[in-house]
Amino acid sequence: MNTVQIRSAERALSVGTWLIVGGAMLYSILTVTPLAAAHTPDEWDWTAPILPLVVDAAVVIVVRLDAVLARLGGHGGRWPVALRWMTGAMTLALNVADSALARDPVGVAVHAVAPLLLIVTAETGLAYRRAITAAVTELEERRRAERDERERVARERAEAARREAREEREHAARLAREQREHEARLAREAAEREERARREERERAEARERAEREERERRERERERLRLERERAERAEAERRERERQERLERERREQAERAERAERERAALLERGPATAKLPEDEARAVVAAAFAVGLSVRQAAELCGWSVGWVSTRYAEHRGADAGGAELAIASR
Repeated sequence: MNTVQIRSAERALSVGTWLIVGGAMLYSILTVTPLAAAHTPDEWDWTAPILPLVVDAAVVIVVRLDAVLARLGGHGGRWPVALRWMTGAMTLALNVADSALARDPVGVAVHAVAPLLLIVTAETGLAYRRAITAAVTELEERRRAERDERERVARERAEAARREAREEREHAARLAREQREHEARLAREAAEREERARREERERAEARERAEREERERRERERERLRLERERAERAEAERRERERQERLERERREQAERAERAERERAALLERGPATAKLPEDEARAVVAAAFAVGLSVRQAAELCGWSVGWVSTRYAEHRGADAGGAELAIASR
């Protein structure tokens, strides 16, 4: 039986015991209260339920404490036994007293059932709990013994493993010591050989380093010479490009000045012709309007010069103003 089954049995015993105790207490109160009221002065009839309550409270204390002592494996001595039997006898006497006084054997038997069942249940529950406690104790002792045995075996195995490991470590240490001695001897011999080889290699390395240093110095001087020549060539190229750029800018300024002068002469030629006697061709009229707009003539003056209507000239002026505004915005954005 495992711990779960034991706890289930204890739970069933506890629930059953308290059901019987509760039923017996209720039955005792209902049975004894009329008897106590019949033998109590009328003005004190309200105290009749106190007596069965006190007796039943003693029964509850006995059952509860017996359960705790039995679970702990203890024994309260003679007084708990005396209290248990005394409360049981009192409950039995109070329950059958009314029927006994009336000489009613059937009533005595009927009213004796609950007290007797309570007394026997208390004793039986106590015995069951003591038996369960003993079984649990035995089970725990057996588990403790098995655990101790497992621990002892584990300790023995661990000790054997430690002993074997210690022997292996000692053997390995001995082998390692011998190996280290052999390796140290070989290392000394190798060190001597390496020292001789290092001396020879150092001498060769020093000779190589002197040769390499001289070669590096020669290459460095050559690189410095080439760098200086490259810088002189780059400066000469930069000066040549700057001269070309200045010449190109100067040429562009001259061309722009020539174009402006030529445009000014053309505008002057267009404007010097005076008012048109007839409507000029559209291309020529557009040129005249553009010249008039450039020098700031009014729309009417431009219309007289080209022979076209004031509305048409106003439209061309609006186009020139829009073009000037767009060019100014483009120039601002490009800056």
